[in-house]
Amino acid sequence: MDERVPRDFETLRATILDRRESLPRRITQIAAYALDNPDDIAFGTAASIAASAGVQPSTLIRFAQQLGFDGFTSLQQVFRERLRERNSSYDERLQALRAKAEGGAGHRAIFDGFVAAASTSLNDISRTLDDAHLEDAISLLAKAETIYVLAKRRSYPVASYIAYALGKLKIRNQLLESAAGLNAEMIGFATPADAVIAISFSPYAPATIDEARTISEQGVPIVAITDSSFSPLAQFASVWFEVTEADFAGFRSLSATMALAMALTVGVGEKRRNTGKRRKA
Repeated sequence: MDERVPRDFETLRATILDRRESLPRRITQIAAYALDNPDDIAFGTAASIAASAGVQPSTLIRFAQQLGFDGFTSLQQVFRERLRERNSSYDERLQALRAKAEGGAGHRAIFDGFVAAASTSLNDISRTLDDAHLEDAISLLAKAETIYVLAKRRSYPVASYIAYALGKLKIRNQLLESAAGLNAEMIGFATPADAVIAISFSPYAPATIDEARTISEQGVPIVAITDSSFSPLAQFASVWFEVTEADFAGFRSLSATMALAMALTVGVGEKRRNTGKRRKA
């Protein structure tokens, strides 16, 4: 295989995103499906994948060849390897961490590994963050009567922090979480005068996507934090941010995501305070 052909999922994903503007329409369609449904690509048949993506099976071959592979089966191996890596249990991950510690470097090596991953994530978002998107998102959120915060699973700690910080800033907000299963009722109160911060990363939490779709259909503007232009969240968002977190031994932190969440929250507080000052003047 050509050395330039992506050999792991992250490199493949980056290659697809880098070329997305130049890909033919049908190839873009299967590329979006592949990044949104990597598990299906890993173990589906060419016929079943093509049917789900709404393309001809021959399009899968052309998609693979566009990326330098000799055929779809070679491309599929990258998705299968990703699934094997992702499905390693937390016990296996902890064993990997212990092995590093017992290898002579001690637990400091584990700490340094997480610090290095966090530093990489923070440097990446600092380099790639679009200033105009940040300003647009803050302006949109600052005008909202109520800011709804939506996230599940790994992204939930970020949503919890945003809700906490907004509360401290005395900004009306609603964390979309209900032990009684009342999310749908809470979403029903949202209007176009409000706004949503929605957060989800691959593999995207189905509940987050469904709730974001519903609230978008109500005309409520959404600011999304996700990891791909092909993310299902991006299609509902008025403004969205692409955040890619580095990992250490299979554990992916939220360093860059949390930094962005803090910037949005404090930015909204500052925007509202400055607007209030101008009105009084």
